[in-house]
Amino acid sequence: MKNEQILITGGLGFIGSHIAKMLLDQKKKVTVFDNLSRGNILNLKKNKNLKIIIGDIRKLHDLKKSFKKIQTVIHCAAINGTKNFYKKPIDVLEVGTLGIINLLKLCKQYNVKKFFLASSSEVYHLPQKIPTDENTRLTIPDVFNPRFSYGGSKIMSEQLSIYYGKKFFNKTIIFRPHNVYGANMGRDHVIPELISKLRKNKNKIKIQGTGNETRSFIYIDDFISAFNLVFKKGKNLNIYNIGTQERVKITDLAKYILKNMNIIPTIQNAPLAKGGTLHRCPNIKKLRKLGFKPKYTLDVGIKKMLESY
Repeated sequence: MKNEQILITGGLGFIGSHIAKMLLDQKKKVTVFDNLSRGNILNLKKNKNLKIIIGDIRKLHDLKKSFKKIQTVIHCAAINGTKNFYKKPIDVLEVGTLGIINLLKLCKQYNVKKFFLASSSEVYHLPQKIPTDENTRLTIPDVFNPRFSYGGSKIMSEQLSIYYGKKFFNKTIIFRPHNVYGANMGRDHVIPELISKLRKNKNKIKIQGTGNETRSFIYIDDFISAFNLVFKKGKNLNIYNIGTQERVKITDLAKYILKNMNIIPTIQNAPLAKGGTLHRCPNIKKLRKLGFKPKYTLDVGIKKMLESY
């Protein structure tokens, strides 16, 4: 769309700021909305096509300031990080639910045509099949476990986006990131947590679970390449996993990091947090059909990430 005006909520966070950089490099006009609770204004350089608005997505009047001439919305705002799910589930739920409701109301009011929702692999919880495709059942196994505050809010966000999308938008796409990592991603995710633990104590490291739990990781540059394909070629009312199918045991992940930090600590195990996921790996067949080919192995990606940390 010529002279397309794009709004990115959570656009100063890890994923949102990288999406913003990509779009600015494409000469798009970008408005970023963020409350700076986890994002950093230094994540984006000054640009004549960039506008930054600070506010709380839970407050409609704050969010409304972002909607001047907006045609496309990319919704990334959320409180992520597993520790946060357990420690402040009310905030996680409020940002996730009030945020999407406020956003979709304003999209309808201002006649937004395209809507992209950043969901999460957390919606799958304990998938019955690995690799997991986009049609897998979404579950909240225990409403009393705060772990599921995030996954629950994402499931609700997906439903709201789909039904608003059917009625009001020309294009609605949901993308589900799977363990994206890279520079400036904060400290609340598995890879930076391991790095932080090792910096505090180089003699030993404690890992939750047996260490045989598996994840699939995608380096931020690969994620952005994948999102760009979804943004340009993705089909209306479709859902796309974004990740890789390189399955890695958590103990092996620790070994990758240790090798690149040149230390050999004792690895200790701790109980897995209640509700923790044993295995997670996306089926990316739909993404590959759009032309996606990951470039970075985990080993290479961690080397690049450690340079920034």
